[in-house]
Amino acid sequence: MKKEFVVKSIDSAPDGAPYVIVSLSSLKDLKEGTQHPQSPFGSPKVMGFSNMNDMMKDLNKLMSGMGGMGMQSGVTQLKLEMHEYKEMGLSVGDKVFLELSKDEPLGV
Repeated sequence: MKKEFVVKSIDSAPDGAPYVIVSLSSLKDLKEGTQHPQSPFGSPKVMGFSNMNDMMKDLNKLMSGMGGMGMQSGVTQLKLEMHEYKEMGLSVGDKVFLELSKDEPLGV
């Protein structure tokens, strides 16, 4: 299976180790994220809550719908060693292909 992605971000290792974390997003996710459908009911309303459990549920819904903020859904991350990263010369916005294949044992 071969999929096309776009480099969304490149971050250094959180522990200072000699590797980088490359975050990839599919083209489909990027195209869907740029469209902002207008609500037929006007501007969004502030959600009300009566207890802490309701507030946390509403907060999770709000954070998951914010795109770049909070948890990023649909992001594939790769850990690359520094020499691999330098050889590839990746930059944010580059299109890349990720190919996955299953190793088939001999004799099947």
